[in-house]
Amino acid sequence: MPIFFKYTVIRNLLTLSFLSLILFTVVGCATNPVTGQSQFMLVSEEHEIQMGKELYPNALWGAEGGGGEFKDDRTKAYLKNIVSNIHRTSHRPNLPIDFAIQNSSVPNAWAIPGHVVITRGLLAGLDNEAEFAFVMGHEMGHVSARHSASQMSLSILHQALLAGAGIALAGSDYSDAALSLGAIGSSLLLLKYSRDDELEADGLGVQYMTKLGYNPRNAVSAHMNLEKVSNEYLKSLGKGTQERGFFEDLLSTHPRTSVRVEEIQAIINRTPQPPLKGDGANKQQFQTIIAGLKKVNNTYSSYYDKAVIALKNKNLDEAMIQISKAITIDQTQAPFYSLSGFIMLKKKSPENAEKYFNYALRLDNNYQPAIRGMGAIRYAKGNYAESIQYLKKSIALFPEDMNAHYFLGMSYFKTSAYKTAANHLKLFADTHPKHPSIHGVLGLCYENINDPNSARKEYAAQLSVAPNSDMGKRASTRLQAIGVKATK
Repeated sequence: MPIFFKYTVIRNLLTLSFLSLILFTVVGCATNPVTGQSQFMLVSEEHEIQMGKELYPNALWGAEGGGGEFKDDRTKAYLKNIVSNIHRTSHRPNLPIDFAIQNSSVPNAWAIPGHVVITRGLLAGLDNEAEFAFVMGHEMGHVSARHSASQMSLSILHQALLAGAGIALAGSDYSDAALSLGAIGSSLLLLKYSRDDELEADGLGVQYMTKLGYNPRNAVSAHMNLEKVSNEYLKSLGKGTQERGFFEDLLSTHPRTSVRVEEIQAIINRTPQPPLKGDGANKQQFQTIIAGLKKVNNTYSSYYDKAVIALKNKNLDEAMIQISKAITIDQTQAPFYSLSGFIMLKKKSPENAEKYFNYALRLDNNYQPAIRGMGAIRYAKGNYAESIQYLKKSIALFPEDMNAHYFLGMSYFKTSAYKTAANHLKLFADTHPKHPSIHGVLGLCYENINDPNSARKEYAAQLSVAPNSDMGKRASTRLQAIGVKATK
């Protein structure tokens, strides 16, 4: 081994070791609230709560079907009371907690510090209050045991080690690639728990529901019903759709198998069981409360979801037929009118699209997709001031809506606010690197704020993506103008 190479390897290892030592020394270990044992932890409770605040709106609008919050005050108040009881029974009752029903047909539930959520699709498939208590207890168990915080700690360590590698490899071709790997998977952090984490959360779910007087046997039926509604949802999507592939990936991280049911039964058998509260299930009241939601959910699954698939498949007439049926049945759902608006946009009928978006916003003035739709229409009409107003509100509700960032960035670009435009357009470009013109527009932004190095990179990216387009030709001209000869 050459002496120089040997020295470089030793230096890199020392850099990584020193970085690891700093991380372990600064934060070290914490006591797990559930087990009482010491565990590696780089995330404080304060950071957990802050993480929850930042993730929540993006998860509610963007993850697992999105949809925002399903508006049903009576049902929410009833279920929130159950959640509050579980929270008081949990291992971390000091944390803030809020509850929401996500307006999504995807059957799922999730929790992050400060928030616990169940989708409309899963709630409609549960049989009784005890099943709901188990599902919520399971998800809140992940927070109690700090599963997400533990994964975040490992992610931080991983990125820090890569940063150390980046420092040690500074100047090499591998530096940027190594650093970029640190962020991969961070957005899916909350969806991927290990089998041991899932089993521990099952145990906590059983423990919490049992303490509140629910019959723990309903933990088994909750799993069975989740499997049932999941299969029904997959069947409604049809084979080969993008949604099916995504949802099967989701289920693979939350296994619902006969083996899992056997494990839950074993947990029940060894869990002390105090006297039941009533019949231990409270099915009648539960079904009475969610009856309206189940009716609305049926309209979503029968027509709205099919309209969404048809729109994604560019079958606009079929999409309009399906969503019109949904509106005929129920005129209270903002998503029905908003989806109609997007279908009209695809049909190149902005006037009709605007009517639908306005109707959606009369039903729910914070329905984010309709707000973004209005912003896009205002942009297309050249009314950039109003476009900016709509799109800023849209992003306030859903910070990671990249389409909203695109139209907001383009609105700022059209009004010569180049620095602000670049901030939004860069976010879009990072997630849509093959967009046919975004890199050229970014190059123009950077040129106008006297950042020629960034401009060169974006113009080069534009030539890589679409060299023969109008924007590609403009990028070639600008590259030559700022002193770099374009290569084909």
